[in-house]
Amino acid sequence: MKIAIIGSGNVGGVLATKWARAGHNILLGVRNLENFKGKGLLSNPNTGVCSIAESVKKSEVILIATPAPAAIEVTKSLGDTSGKIIIDAANVVMGRGPLGFTNVSDAILSNTSTKDVVKCFNTTGFNNMADPNYQGMAIDLFMAGDSEKGKAAAKQLALDAGFAECYDIGGNDKFELMEKFAFFWINLAMIKGQGRDIGFKLLKR
Repeated sequence: MKIAIIGSGNVGGVLATKWARAGHNILLGVRNLENFKGKGLLSNPNTGVCSIAESVKKSEVILIATPAPAAIEVTKSLGDTSGKIIIDAANVVMGRGPLGFTNVSDAILSNTSTKDVVKCFNTTGFNNMADPNYQGMAIDLFMAGDSEKGKAAAKQLALDAGFAECYDIGGNDKFELMEKFAFFWINLAMIKGQGRDIGFKLLKR
């Protein structure tokens, strides 16, 4: 896939690395071509950098991995997203999010042309994206959205990042539930002191 990554910090940087190694073509979409996070990512020949709008224009899939309060501004900077898939990896945490919205994905949908928006890669820490394996077993991811095309792409990218499975929990009406699940992980890891090296696995009898 051709993937634009908007936000090359912890989450965006790790996923850029994993996906480039899996053979996907990565374009980091940045505001300033001379000064941006993740310059080291360009050491992979499958990774390049250009303006945000240009990265979107050249890509099939867009990952938004920027802080939640910037979601509206970032989405408006994407340009024409017709026919594109947007994967939203951000969360409203402690009330800090896009003004007027209870979750990031709805803010994105309200400010862009594509309806292929999927919530994924938001329910665990970037450390688990770098290494999803626990005692020989890979943990799982989860996704939500009305777009079947978007969810197919998100699932493939989750598998390419090394996760065991990416479970579909429902449509756009489950965006907020996904963010609450993310806060459940954050609460355990940070507030309750379990640490970042914890992950979720769906077990079946």
